[in-house]
Amino acid sequence: MPVVEFLFDERSGLVEIDDLVIAGWTGRDPATVEHHIEELEAIGVARPRTVPCFYRVGANLLTTAEQFDVTGSDSSGEAEFVLLSLPQGLFVGVGSDHTDRKVEAYGVTVSKQMCPKAVSRELWPFAAVEDHWDSLILRSWVTRDGKTELYQQGPVSRMLAPRDLMARYSGGTLPSGWVMYCGTLPLLAPMGGAERFEVELEDPVLGRRLRHAYSTRELPYND
Repeated sequence: MPVVEFLFDERSGLVEIDDLVIAGWTGRDPATVEHHIEELEAIGVARPRTVPCFYRVGANLLTTAEQFDVTGSDSSGEAEFVLLSLPQGLFVGVGSDHTDRKVEAYGVTVSKQMCPKAVSRELWPFAAVEDHWDSLILRSWVTRDGKTELYQQGPVSRMLAPRDLMARYSGGTLPSGWVMYCGTLPLLAPMGGAERFEVELEDPVLGRRLRHAYSTRELPYND
């Protein structure tokens, strides 16, 4: 199983990751969920059979790297809060479910497996934010042609709460070594690839932020 180094409780440590789950269509508000479904339908993605959905992908896709390779120019990121069940406890990170949108048009499950899944190296203990969870704010930015613009922004309260998501998936908390991406927000700019993608989770109560940024290197199609 892959081993990833994280920074938590002001110290770093290597953690073995056993399983990686991508939760989709996790909005609390049905209208918001419908909006995101329509965004994806516009690029040819079929409606989900159920909401929320849970996709198992290779644990080796999880990465804290600041650059990774993708095939072609059809992939893009989306900001998500990330739950990590580690031997040290349950933690929260911020990440991006980077997805190949061309492949997504004919198979969501396959598309989820096509790209690395970025996550912040720094994590917060879930217990430190659980009592004010709904005040957290999720954001992302894209840089295209040298110009950076806000891509997503909103409170995490737009998505199902962490314990609700874990209960829907596993009936309780996540087993140790499991990681779950927990859904995203509507877009404020056109969907598409970018030179750089940045994500942030802000805790205005404790006055701190988790951040991660990455760029992609496009590999050519040889078909």
